[in-house]
Amino acid sequence: MPPRGLLIAAVLMLSGWGIVTAARAQAPEKAPDRPAAAAPSSATAEYERKLAAYTQARQKFDEEAAAYWGAVVQKRRLRNARRRDHEEIRLDDYVLTQPPVYVGPPPPSPPPLVGKDGAETPPRKYIPVVADFLRSAQEHFGFAPQRPRSELEFKRAYAKLALDAGLTKEHIVRIYVFETGGNGTYDAQAGLEYSPRGRAISPALGYNQLLNTNSVELVAERGDEFVAVLKTRAAVLDGEARQALERKVDVLRRMMKFCRTVPDDWNAHDALANTPPGLGVHAILLDVDIGPLLQVQKLVDSVTFARRRGHQAPLSAAELQMMNLTGDGNGLDMVTMPAAMRERVPTANFFLRAGYERNPVAIRNNVVAKLMAATDTTMDRGMNLPGARELAAAAAR
Repeated sequence: MPPRGLLIAAVLMLSGWGIVTAARAQAPEKAPDRPAAAAPSSATAEYERKLAAYTQARQKFDEEAAAYWGAVVQKRRLRNARRRDHEEIRLDDYVLTQPPVYVGPPPPSPPPLVGKDGAETPPRKYIPVVADFLRSAQEHFGFAPQRPRSELEFKRAYAKLALDAGLTKEHIVRIYVFETGGNGTYDAQAGLEYSPRGRAISPALGYNQLLNTNSVELVAERGDEFVAVLKTRAAVLDGEARQALERKVDVLRRMMKFCRTVPDDWNAHDALANTPPGLGVHAILLDVDIGPLLQVQKLVDSVTFARRRGHQAPLSAAELQMMNLTGDGNGLDMVTMPAAMRERVPTANFFLRAGYERNPVAIRNNVVAKLMAATDTTMDRGMNLPGARELAAAAAR
């Protein structure tokens, strides 16, 4: 159906047709004029003026920011080299100033429906959600995850695996609280934890919020171990239960083959994870048998990394969360930092620029000591929520 405005315009044109025809009959014939170029409207001119001011200010800021984040990367490389050479890390091995903050004019809103080049304003980048992961899993692997019959069933499977792997009740519950707010579900996605009508801010899923890149990387690196666990479970079962696990083994093997088509490198895994089959791999986090394996393995790998690098002291939940949040290398850097240095070193040293600018917690708590204290406070605050209490009961031995 045509838009209402077009219908009204058509009616007006038809009703005035006789008048227009009569007027033309009385007017002398002359060649039609070429249409003149439309002068920019005052709204367009004002938009272009504001856009020029914003572009100039933003360019200046981006140059300052590029220099700052370049220094962060360079200092990180130097610290890594010093560690390899077993040299002491000093305060001046970090960037000690805070990142530049943009204080110029805001980006102007374009005239309605029109972007910079006269086209419609492009939509915001789409972030895939659970429905996308499920659809891709079915299309590319013929797989539909076996959902738990209840949240408690998933919690019990997760807690048992985590305890058997050497994690503590404190690790299990406090990281869950930090990542999901203390009431999160096994299929909670970042940005949608509290309302399905919200907007996803990343593909991160689950009790410790694994990205789709984490899923691809874990299947590539640890897939054989996950297969072995499922085969062991299947061996003591009969009938349909056994066949269901054997089908999952087959799916995991096909996913492993896919995930190993690129080098074992984070950037390569990230590119693969954002293809349709890569999104399908992420759906295994929702399976009651496979999902807990990946969630637990991510945390266990961080503990193993710390021990392999010589840190034998037990990790607190907040320290383990630093590794979960910023990556093992950056997290261990914070964990092993002397307390006096934690008070002075900006948290920006442990992030890439894009990740930092999307992380209000790291920005607000802008030195290491503040970030770790805020993490503990957040964990404390959510420990008595129903989801946290239920997971704590599941982790009790």
